[in-house]
Amino acid sequence: MNAPAALAHLTPELALRAVPDALIDALKTRFGDRCSTALAVRTQHGRDESSFEAPPPAAVVFAESTQDVADAVKLAGDHDVPVIPFGVGSSLEGHLLAVQGGISVDVSRMNRVLSINADDLTVTVQPGVTRKQLNEEIKSTGLFFPIDPGADASLGGMTATRASGTNAVRYGTMRENVLALEVVTASGEAIRTGTRARKSSAGYDLTRLMIGSEGTLGVITEITLRIYPLPEAVSAAICSFPSIEAAVRTTIEMIQLGVPIARVELIDRHTVRMVNAYAKLGLREEPMLLMEFHGSPAGVKEQAETVQELASGHGGNAFEWATTPEERTRLWTARHNAYFAAIQSRPGCRAISTDTCVPISRLADCLLASVDEVEASGIPYFLVGHVGDGNFHFGYLIDPADASERARAEALNHALVSRAIALEGTCSGEHGIGLHKMDFLVTEAGAGAIDVMRTIKRALDPKNIMNPGKIFNL
Repeated sequence: MNAPAALAHLTPELALRAVPDALIDALKTRFGDRCSTALAVRTQHGRDESSFEAPPPAAVVFAESTQDVADAVKLAGDHDVPVIPFGVGSSLEGHLLAVQGGISVDVSRMNRVLSINADDLTVTVQPGVTRKQLNEEIKSTGLFFPIDPGADASLGGMTATRASGTNAVRYGTMRENVLALEVVTASGEAIRTGTRARKSSAGYDLTRLMIGSEGTLGVITEITLRIYPLPEAVSAAICSFPSIEAAVRTTIEMIQLGVPIARVELIDRHTVRMVNAYAKLGLREEPMLLMEFHGSPAGVKEQAETVQELASGHGGNAFEWATTPEERTRLWTARHNAYFAAIQSRPGCRAISTDTCVPISRLADCLLASVDEVEASGIPYFLVGHVGDGNFHFGYLIDPADASERARAEALNHALVSRAIALEGTCSGEHGIGLHKMDFLVTEAGAGAIDVMRTIKRALDPKNIMNPGKIFNL
């Protein structure tokens, strides 16, 4: 892909479809005051955490059941009007934007934990349940759900974007932790995929097809998830390093040695400075690894000692250990506040976020070259990464009104993604494609694979009403 192609989605291409009054009238008849056309409500549902701007949807339907979703989709389909699912609005790639117009279906009121099957280590939830809510409701069972993307995202949105986060190095992503789904398809029919069984060889794997489909194949209305026993012992640590390279080399050795670490997160010195200012933490303003160890007391101790020895060999110092929940929360505040701290560091800015992931052996090559490029550019940035699985994020902090800043940031992103793909990595480790990475997906997957995706999309959604204009163009 050449540089101009990489910049093609600086702003969404808007080809708005008409939303007839007859549809709005039908929605209001069916849903009453749960269908809103108020500008403030539509505006809230017409933007996410991306830097893109687009007109809001024509109406917002607040669904409270699978039947509500099915009826909204059916009515929209009768009028060839797009449907965009909405959870909590925390996505980063323009997933929620009504780039072809349409209606937003808000599933946040579908927020019940339907069943907890502790003996089987599974739970079934509605899509509006957030990860924090789920863990609060199951903590009395001694179990937890480990996928932690940072934001308190809805589980429907996390499934739709194939999210992961800080615990993925040990527990995997949503792909590994979703067993079954209920999905309302473009025809308004609710189908079920998968079961609570841990494995199956029965037919096409429709569950995996829907995970990561970003609302383009259907609206997720029910999710069955794996859950895990709370570890007997948990210990967290912060370790500072003289350079990013030293921190990355330590991580690579840790993973290659098979240390079963639960989390290992990189924060660069700029980000440490930002979170110190934001959360008054007083951390050393040097590149830092935040680590967490799960297991038996003896196992956690052994893991921690091994990592400390590896880190010391690369100049790691100032280890700070935390074993109580309160201490761990204080340490992880640095990581979870990184995005908001960065945004606050430059008032009025927006962040263009990167999301590359590479094989762990190529992490240093990809990351260090990208650091050199952004340092030379003059663009303010922050850097965090789930480096234990080769995934890292730059946030380029731009003035959204400055076209030259946006172009420089997008050029940096293009160079980074091209490098990651050349190293046999991916343009998106966890945020999804949305609007921002459509051209990159073609480079990564190839035209033939995109054609297969289009064939599936056309078969399941012949009117192209399910979140159109995302992942690829028809």
